[in-house]
Amino acid sequence: MRRRHLLAMAPAAALAACTPQGEDPPSDPEATGPGDPEATGDDTTAEPTGRPTTTAAPPTAAEELLAELSPRELAGQLVLVGIPAGSEIPPAVLTEHHAGGVFLLQVWESPSAVDDAVATAREGSRVDLPPLIAVDQEGGQVRMLRGDAARRTPSAEELGSDGPSAVSEAYTVIGEDLAARGIQVALSPVADVVDPALGDANEPVGGLDRGFGTDPEQVGACVAAAVEALAAQGVAATLKHFPGLGRVDQNTDFSAEGIEDPTTGPEDPFLDSFTAGIDAGAQLVMMSSAIYPQLEAGVPAMFSRVAIQELLRGQLGFDGLVVTDDIGAAKAVAAIPVAERATRLLEAGGDVVVTADASLTGELVDAIEDWARQSPENEQRIQESAGRMLALKDGLGLLQR
Repeated sequence: MRRRHLLAMAPAAALAACTPQGEDPPSDPEATGPGDPEATGDDTTAEPTGRPTTTAAPPTAAEELLAELSPRELAGQLVLVGIPAGSEIPPAVLTEHHAGGVFLLQVWESPSAVDDAVATAREGSRVDLPPLIAVDQEGGQVRMLRGDAARRTPSAEELGSDGPSAVSEAYTVIGEDLAARGIQVALSPVADVVDPALGDANEPVGGLDRGFGTDPEQVGACVAAAVEALAAQGVAATLKHFPGLGRVDQNTDFSAEGIEDPTTGPEDPFLDSFTAGIDAGAQLVMMSSAIYPQLEAGVPAMFSRVAIQELLRGQLGFDGLVVTDDIGAAKAVAAIPVAERATRLLEAGGDVVVTADASLTGELVDAIEDWARQSPENEQRIQESAGRMLALKDGLGLLQR
């Protein structure tokens, strides 16, 4: 059985599981019969009155917050907002829309600029509900932190050719640099396996040297090394772009054409690298905006219940936070109404929408809040996803009682 993580249980169960359970009262080693916990497997003990009692675990900080957040605060937790270098966080993103976090866009070279952005994000949020801070830091061409803000690391293609030990060394550097700047989430590593028949013609991965290789087993070993190196520095890893962009021609950020992968299906070996990352403890998975007819024809993976619920959560056993690729500025989803970009993810079983366009924050939060009002089932879905976000924050040490 694949290792399962705590974050994708039903919220109450998942969040309770994050807290050590109370110890069972000692049992009488000589006792027998239905009242004997050792004989029956029952973890209750009988008081003199004969009434069974249980020891309940105290609520976690995440559970307590989940119970008290307003509907809008719950909706806001499900949006991650991009902040371009040289710009400031629009105050309403945090004070009115309660965004769950921000991620740094473009190239940041000044440590003080990064520190100021992180401080502003924290100051604009509730003291007991700090934002998640993330950044694309893969190495090579995809490094949003550069200059004095972070050290240079090689591309995934270079690291993949050198093997997992080189990956571990590079991602230890990435983890150290992010932790030093107060950033808790790396939007990396790329777990996509590049089709050797495409190579550099695979624009989103191969063409930018973002992939560890073309062999699923070798890529999986590198992905696992990256995840574990980040975790050792207290930084959460994000596997991307599920179920893989290694077989498409065009980059989904810049094109709505040529982003269909007719090959990848439930038994595809190209999924093995994602499995390796999940087994290594990755806490987030970013969904692709490409289309996979072998999974669900005509539906981008980020909006596909088959891709998220049946394949990622069911078959691969991922219990963490499922986020979209960019739904703000990406050409691949430009034809889809903004509100639907959020609600379709939630309907498919995903958790958080990622937008590179901060001006869409209010519209996205409005859509999530309105969708929650439509039925008890929708409201429960919001609770589940917000519970995963809060559990992630709690696990990263962000929530304080």
